[in-house]
Amino acid sequence: MIASLRGAVQSVGEESAVIEAGGVGYEVFLCGPDRASLAEGQELFLLVSESASMYGGPVLYGFLSAERKELFELFREAVPNTGAKKALEYLGKAVRSLPEFRAAAAARDIKLLTGMFGFTAKTAEKIVDALKHKLPAVPAAAAAGGDGENYTRAAGALSGLGFRSSEVRSALDEVRREGGASSAEELVRKALRKLSGGL
Repeated sequence: MIASLRGAVQSVGEESAVIEAGGVGYEVFLCGPDRASLAEGQELFLLVSESASMYGGPVLYGFLSAERKELFELFREAVPNTGAKKALEYLGKAVRSLPEFRAAAAARDIKLLTGMFGFTAKTAEKIVDALKHKLPAVPAAAAAGGDGENYTRAAGALSGLGFRSSEVRSALDEVRREGGASSAEELVRKALRKLSGGL
């Protein structure tokens, strides 16, 4: 059983990447944000989880950190009707901010899970029910320094202006990466500039 891989990125596809280690190319599936961060020729170390495919061969899932792998396993084992690919999809949403996701799930903050992370209300309910005894009960606002609440308020305001939720999350995530927005109002103002093409 493969537990980890250290090697170079040979290629990056729509769902997976090929990692060359020891002269062998391994196809490894990663969550969207982690896969998007890879570049051909990049050297990296991945923790790996294996799953059997319907055709009998192993499928490899890769993670850039132990925390990511742990959360993937939690999704797969604890959330009802969640296979490996669905768990990887959930992880791709949670890695927007793992501390805030953990805090929101532990605090049963459905609003934050849907507004900031993009889960449907039904999926958010499933996640908090499954993980309520497996994550520390830390208030989301405390873990995020209030930022999670600001994000949710800003997302709600922008959605109310008619922007699609995917556009809103993309613009707000970009604003957060750039920094300098300490209130919901500032988040909205800066995100609006991006949603309006920088005008």
